[in-house]
Amino acid sequence: MSAGKITRQNILDTDIYCLTAEKFSQGRSNLEIIKAMLDSGIKLVQYREKEKKMGAKYQECLEIRKMTREAGAAFIINDDIELAILVEADGVHVGQEDLPIEVVRKLVGEDMAIGLSTHSPEQARDAVNRGADYIGVGPIFRTFTKDDVCDPVGFEYLEYVVKNINIPFVAIGGIKENNVAEVLKHGARCVALVTEIVEAENIGIKINALRDAMQSAAAN
Repeated sequence: MSAGKITRQNILDTDIYCLTAEKFSQGRSNLEIIKAMLDSGIKLVQYREKEKKMGAKYQECLEIRKMTREAGAAFIINDDIELAILVEADGVHVGQEDLPIEVVRKLVGEDMAIGLSTHSPEQARDAVNRGADYIGVGPIFRTFTKDDVCDPVGFEYLEYVVKNINIPFVAIGGIKENNVAEVLKHGARCVALVTEIVEAENIGIKINALRDAMQSAAAN
């Protein structure tokens, strides 16, 4: 993330995009996990907890909003537009079957970033035309983090986005320490990881290892 104010235009200006997944976090709370992420220099966190009650999510996100502000990190909420507005998140991320981007924009106003998950060139072009601030590109590899995930799109779609789409994007889906270099070699600059980080015994060590792998790939 660039120094200074987080905006719709620079929200994806970072290397690692972290997502929460408390059920995979080895008994640790989201607050513990996010503190470890922020302490390791992570500048972008998405809250994705589909099975929790609204009251619990609200209280948790209020605390995460405070933590991310203090760390100068961006805070994005998955799917829940009302929650994103209530806690003054920097962005909201929606899927293909959620509310249309134009409707989301009316609800969140002009300052909040809107990200959209995409799985094909057609969806990527549509996202640009409809005003998405960034897109998720994936799943690159098979992932079991989400129950309703589609089949992997592989590197062909990633390469299409690199060459043809002029808004920021994040590669996502099954990305691990052992394959992140390959993802960067195909043009990604920002990668999203879930279980690879939240399951790690030592999150700081895992993030450092990921960054070492990414820097090596960028140098070659």
